[in-house]
Amino acid sequence: MASRDFRDFLGQLEREGQLVRLSDEIMPEPDVRAVARAAVDMVDTGPAVVMDNMKGYKGKKLAVNVHGSWANYAVMMGMPKTTGVKEMFYELARRWESAPGEIKRVKNPACQENVITKNINLYEILPLFRVNPYDGGFYLSKASVITRDPEEPGNFDKTNVGLYRMQVHGPDTIGLNIQPVHDIGTHLRKAEELNHPLPIAICLGVHPMLSVMACTPLAYGKSEFKFAAALDGRPQEIAKALTSDLDVPAGAEFVLEGEVVPRQRSAEGPFGEMPGCYSALRSQYRIQVKAVTHRNDPIMENLYVGMPWTEHDTLVGLSTCVPLYQQLRETMPEVKAVNALYKHGLTVIVAADNKFGHYAKTVAMRVASTPHGGTYAKVIIVVDGSVNPFDLLQVMWALSTRVRPDKDVLVLHPTPGHPSDPSSDPPGIGGKVIIDATTPAYPDKTGPEYRLIENVPKTEIFHKRIVELQALLNR
Repeated sequence: MASRDFRDFLGQLEREGQLVRLSDEIMPEPDVRAVARAAVDMVDTGPAVVMDNMKGYKGKKLAVNVHGSWANYAVMMGMPKTTGVKEMFYELARRWESAPGEIKRVKNPACQENVITKNINLYEILPLFRVNPYDGGFYLSKASVITRDPEEPGNFDKTNVGLYRMQVHGPDTIGLNIQPVHDIGTHLRKAEELNHPLPIAICLGVHPMLSVMACTPLAYGKSEFKFAAALDGRPQEIAKALTSDLDVPAGAEFVLEGEVVPRQRSAEGPFGEMPGCYSALRSQYRIQVKAVTHRNDPIMENLYVGMPWTEHDTLVGLSTCVPLYQQLRETMPEVKAVNALYKHGLTVIVAADNKFGHYAKTVAMRVASTPHGGTYAKVIIVVDGSVNPFDLLQVMWALSTRVRPDKDVLVLHPTPGHPSDPSSDPPGIGGKVIIDATTPAYPDKTGPEYRLIENVPKTEIFHKRIVELQALLNR
């Protein structure tokens, strides 16, 4: 059954043995990040962890690692928790075809069971902690941030739900870190041209599929709410915010309502970024919080970001792969699968049939020209369509036996880059390397003819039997 909201999903995880409740007394620092790191290190099977006894935050609850393992991701998809990554990729791509899904408007939503409009103090309301020890302050690292196009406020599909890091600057002020390429960047540019504040809703503890869509590179004008509904198989429940016309998730644990102050900036950072290093201090947007609403007995959710692999990688991985796959398949049906799991697609591995000589390089350049790949895809590897791009043993085999250094490696420089990538110099400017690891096709038939060794038949049958026998030995 698809979950209704964040709290419902935690219950599903618990029933599947994928959630633990930690009631030991712990320090917000360094214990919370240590708990999150320990859970995410179990990349395939690590559970979500709910903590309710943090020193200084008596009675407050914090959830981490909710999307932090492939088992949890499979539960979110309604699939067996042992489902492989490749199988989830194809299932996600299948559901993608049914988008957009439906939304359902709710009155008296759970997210507004409690309302705070006076004397707002985020330090008292939320169990805050530094995600990494040298962060510039307390960060909200897993909030779904909602804004609307100020020129078309009635166009629901141009409402953006994005996942951006935010630094708590004061009791009711927050610093917002975004890039101009983000959809919210378009909203902010338009608002500042009008010199108008931009209404914003910061939502913590939202439906798990909405969190996934919040960090998915959807085209501008595609609704994250509607895509989340299509991928989850049930309507997304939304409600009107109290201080603006924004729509917010009806079941969110916390909603921080406010506005981005136009033409004002404040110092933000440093922050331990997804590449595994700290970013520098930056001048970023300032949010003035006007109201906080929350459920009874709310559960704050936050994201541990550190040295890979972390929950960030599982959260954004498949939802980065599928849009790239769909965009490539529009004109290149030879593409069989796309693996962009690594650092939000800084490395992309594409499996594609090489229909004529050096066609794989054309596929790679198409990756580099997609909206997401234009700034993110730095290393693009193309392998034969028969190679599983999610199996790095097969990918390494292709790199080891197919690449001719003088013909199959292209370097493009300079190109747009991602500012958080430490190799981007200056930040936002980088390069791309294309590696063609496919079998040469006519007229590029060079070298001796060879025949590949075929897959051994009946392997899967005996694999299951060997696993059964091994389980008997370990009883």
